[in-house]
Amino acid sequence: MIPLHAVIANRSLTLLAVGSKRHRKPVVRVAKMALAHKKSVLPSTEERRRFQRVRVHLLGRYMLPDRREFPCQIINMSPGGLALLAPGIGNVGDRVIAYLDHIGRVEGKITRIIDNGFAMSVGATARKRDKLAAQLTWLANRDILNLAEDRRHDRIVPRNPISLLTLEDGTKMTCRIIDMSRSGAAIAAENRPPLKSLVLLGKVQARVVRNLEEGFALEFVHEQTTETLEDSVTAR
Repeated sequence: MIPLHAVIANRSLTLLAVGSKRHRKPVVRVAKMALAHKKSVLPSTEERRRFQRVRVHLLGRYMLPDRREFPCQIINMSPGGLALLAPGIGNVGDRVIAYLDHIGRVEGKITRIIDNGFAMSVGATARKRDKLAAQLTWLANRDILNLAEDRRHDRIVPRNPISLLTLEDGTKMTCRIIDMSRSGAAIAAENRPPLKSLVLLGKVQARVVRNLEEGFALEFVHEQTTETLEDSVTAR
């Protein structure tokens, strides 16, 4: 396996491969991978100057200002924006909250409408953008370099999906865990706690981040370990 180092330089993405010339595999320089074959999915001129977009195929979900939620597929992304295919399209300027496989939560505003979807900005601090750049570099090169799949955001269904949810006021209610990961869980329940409220799922502190058709989504305050995740969220 070739060790990789993602280097952020002038807010563009560059991938360096370290290893002997004999065993080095061809490496994609992410800065060269901005989409250019289809004008309708390109970001704004301002964003193209600041960030390089890369082709990705990521699945996720997003929520519009009216709280409608839809599945989506990300087709290109940079630390400053992304383009996605989706069934529900908002208006330019609408705020969007999205949860993407391997990336996590991103927020931004719709910047333009494209065929069967839209492009949006990604609002993030410099530190968050550096992290996004590293994630995108890994995603762009994992197939070429046969990198192991990143399991940080994989979602699993627990063997025992029944758990106890404790609300901010101390009220307890039984709920069902639809699926979960080290960073959060989707919950099915008759009642939905207020958005942004803090709760306990078993012994794990979490925040309600969005509503789902049959319940709501939680984001854990602290990332959990795979080994203890199921025991922690189902503890009573």
